[in-house]
Amino acid sequence: MRRLLEVANEKRSPLFPVTDAYRIVNGLADGFPGLTLDRFGDRFQVQFFGPEMLARRREFVDAVAAVFEPACIIVKERLSRSGKSLENAPMEVAFGTRDAAVGTVREGNARFHVDLLDTVNPGLFLDMRHVRLEVEERFRAMTNNARFLNLFSYTCSFSVHARLGGAAVATNADISGKILDKGRANYALNGLDLRPGEFFRGNALEYVRWAIKKGLGFDGIVLDPPSFARFKGFNFNVREHLMPLVSECAQVLNPRGFIMVSSNYSEFALDSFARDVLAAVSSVHKEARTAWKRGQDIDFAGSGATKDSCLVATLVEL
Repeated sequence: MRRLLEVANEKRSPLFPVTDAYRIVNGLADGFPGLTLDRFGDRFQVQFFGPEMLARRREFVDAVAAVFEPACIIVKERLSRSGKSLENAPMEVAFGTRDAAVGTVREGNARFHVDLLDTVNPGLFLDMRHVRLEVEERFRAMTNNARFLNLFSYTCSFSVHARLGGAAVATNADISGKILDKGRANYALNGLDLRPGEFFRGNALEYVRWAIKKGLGFDGIVLDPPSFARFKGFNFNVREHLMPLVSECAQVLNPRGFIMVSSNYSEFALDSFARDVLAAVSSVHKEARTAWKRGQDIDFAGSGATKDSCLVATLVEL
């Protein structure tokens, strides 16, 4: 088991100069079916998405501790004993202390707060790293007045990268005030001042429609929604509402701008998803073109083989 962990970690070695937050084990592709292992600095997160490795839970934790010498290991069971997926996963400190579950990680030029015991998600989605880094580089090549829009912003990691790249304003829209507070903390961690109009608590659709009425324009937009969300009686369903929202976003996209759209919804196929996004943007900007379409980064070995490891993402330029 230790040797499998060492081999899996070495496969991720191209990421070592870039970040200390990455996935070490992505299920069967790394020899551990139904299980993932994520590194966040010197703290580690084990998640069980299936029953295959549950009987060897203690053995696996001990192997992780021996190989990596972590400050803590947090274990989360994402599957009930009856086989049902759990959104509120039971969490256990299997090694180390609860206090050690909180810390910071580095990603390129940025740093982010993480808390492995706060919710199922510790504050940074690892499978979007490569896109976040590209957002920073794209803004580095833009003018000083470039503006960024981050919809369903979560802890505002895309916006931190955009601001570090030189964006004048990075607007974050999310329904959770608590999550936006974490975004403000990430701004502070990176020495970024808070500028007017950068934090909007509310429905992403509501913000985009307001921006259209106000005639606002953005040079970059990231639209990375959950598969389902509820806000003030409105139920967002990614299959039904995503492409119309992309069309509305296109109305506030500036010339020579870009929009990146992604989803972890397992029923989406990459090629058709990219075509649909391009069609939605092209309904407003005839000159739109697809710059790329891709899935998860190299640390997500076997991406797309299971429902818990899937991503479709595409970037459209004007």
